[in-house]
Amino acid sequence: MSLANILNFMPEPTPLLLVTSVLLVLSIPLLLHLIIYSTTSDTLPTILLLGPSGVGKTSLITYLERGRPATTRTSQIPHTVEVSLPVKTPLASARFRSPNDPTWEITKKLLVQDTPGHGKLRHYATDSISKPQNIQGIIFMVDAADLSSDNSDGLRQTAEYLHDVLLHLQKQVTEAKTSKARKEIPMLVAANKLDLFTALPAPLVQSTLESEITKVRNSSSRGLLDSAIATKDLDAGEDTEWLGEVGDGRFGFSQMQEFGIQVKVLGGSVAGTDGPDVKQWWDWIGGIL
Repeated sequence: MSLANILNFMPEPTPLLLVTSVLLVLSIPLLLHLIIYSTTSDTLPTILLLGPSGVGKTSLITYLERGRPATTRTSQIPHTVEVSLPVKTPLASARFRSPNDPTWEITKKLLVQDTPGHGKLRHYATDSISKPQNIQGIIFMVDAADLSSDNSDGLRQTAEYLHDVLLHLQKQVTEAKTSKARKEIPMLVAANKLDLFTALPAPLVQSTLESEITKVRNSSSRGLLDSAIATKDLDAGEDTEWLGEVGDGRFGFSQMQEFGIQVKVLGGSVAGTDGPDVKQWWDWIGGIL
């Protein structure tokens, strides 16, 4: 059959047919786009919020949800809220997305899960880290006014908790059966209460924590060695319980990059005298989504 015969069998291009064809051409790509991105709306990315008691975690999650600080009490169980990034916060995954995209608002939503900071309740945090289905990042909040050498208890407790969290993440990488079994999880050390006169600036918070974690690491290593000598098992936990690079040198957050853990220390204040200042934390969240 010739081309002329085929054209003779085709219907005449009526206005209704033309309009229908144009609508199909325009709607099919849009429909596919909506289907692809709508699948993520039921599995929003999650930010895990950790830290000792009294550092301001519940105040932060309340502010992120409501846009204003509120009176809070010590958490006893995990608490999850849905939040949206501020309009002006850049989103890493949306660098090439138009603001007119109908899925724009969906991509700016996330879940933040607060976990109790009391020593006896930290198993909630460990359980959440061990099941990181949708965890996009971890915020470990510290009280920047409670880390000076004058308050060794606050510094020691914070460093011990952070050491344990980092070691848990490291072991999940080193003990994974395949290289694809574990995704990279960035961590923000949020130095809160920078509005207080006694608070350490973010760079000093980092160096102070690194020095104290070094002490915690060395102390833990000696404890493991004493236990191994007692049980005559000198290879027990030799490498798996050592945080960061193996050796007697100083610990640094940069050592965690080897295990796909990017640690960044940024300062802010949830309930400052001049109002909340959490822009750097928002920008960090936007940068990992």
